[in-house]
Amino acid sequence: MSIQNTIKQLSNDYFNEIVDCRRYLHQFPELSFEEFETAAFIQKKLFEFGITNVKTMANTGTVVLIEGKNPSKKTIALRADIDALPIVEQNNVPYKSKINGKMHACGHDVHTSCLLGVAKILNHLKNDFEGTLKLIFQPAEERLPGGASILIKEGVLKNPAPTHIIGQHVLPQLEVGKVGFISGQYMASADEITMTVTGKGGHAAMPHLNIDTVMVTAQILVALQQIVSRYANPTIPTVLSFGKIAAEGAFNIIPNEVVAWGTFRTMNETWREQAHQQMKKMAETMAQSMGASCQFFINKGYPVLYNDPKLTENARQCAKDFLGSSNVVQLDKWLAAEDFAYYSQKIPACFYRLGVRNTAKNITASVHTPTFDADEKALEIGMGLMSYIALEELKR
Repeated sequence: MSIQNTIKQLSNDYFNEIVDCRRYLHQFPELSFEEFETAAFIQKKLFEFGITNVKTMANTGTVVLIEGKNPSKKTIALRADIDALPIVEQNNVPYKSKINGKMHACGHDVHTSCLLGVAKILNHLKNDFEGTLKLIFQPAEERLPGGASILIKEGVLKNPAPTHIIGQHVLPQLEVGKVGFISGQYMASADEITMTVTGKGGHAAMPHLNIDTVMVTAQILVALQQIVSRYANPTIPTVLSFGKIAAEGAFNIIPNEVVAWGTFRTMNETWREQAHQQMKKMAETMAQSMGASCQFFINKGYPVLYNDPKLTENARQCAKDFLGSSNVVQLDKWLAAEDFAYYSQKIPACFYRLGVRNTAKNITASVHTPTFDADEKALEIGMGLMSYIALEELKR
């Protein structure tokens, strides 16, 4: 039997067990940097699989080595994120979250379960390949500074050093059975903005005695959109959005202070730095010109996620061989962000998408919503395909 068919058979054999893993994780979600029970469950399953080369990193992360013959020949890393989101689940399913206010609404329970399946498959096949697979069960993708950055600082890309890293993520816009790839830039950098405008509050009927922080903030917010429409190169995807404003005044009270929170995203690191400077200068200068002051703070988040073209095309061909060409689609660039980007800045990376949608079963909700779910057939596909890509890459 070919290695491809062997992996497909093992994926089918392990499917029910991995579904059970996913359902357990979905019922007991934990937020970023709090995934202690999740990590304990992961390590318990790995030991049940007979995998003992396991260590804890970044407090709640788990890193696993599966060594084939001649383990020093080459190392490939595979990554899954394990944290959940602060969302109240609204699905009516047997495996609904039992932790009020917490939910695996981004599919990390699927990613983690798939990688557990990969671990079991690859451990079963360790006498059939040369090299080493480093499996990274990573915490805190959903919260800055991102678990990936912490793991990298702690040396996850060393001893042994992987030559490449591969990750997969659910995509509810893509029907189950299909996967998607894109080479080059895929996901945006993401920075958090906190802008505080300070003036002089007072009675709204006497604006001449005040410095109106609401009006100053409004004019700054409108003007800042010129950063996107007039300063950014039109060929560089760029988004500036503000999603929250706090002005603690009233119908007839102008507040002393207004705070606005927003996000800036782009796909060019040089332009990113330039835009930071221009936004800060524009906001502070405009506030000063109207008699107010402005503190413009940028919390620098995840960088641009870059898919190495050669690795991605190799993975795409593996997917075509494994699933059939008709089930492999081309992705568009996306201005969401992912801390997998940190790995992609260090070594050649491939981050692809796993279809989980099933329209007939009404499994169609987007990620980060209280009704998100996944067709569990994706677990069999996800663990099988990732195993096949990893072993094919070890051969190269």
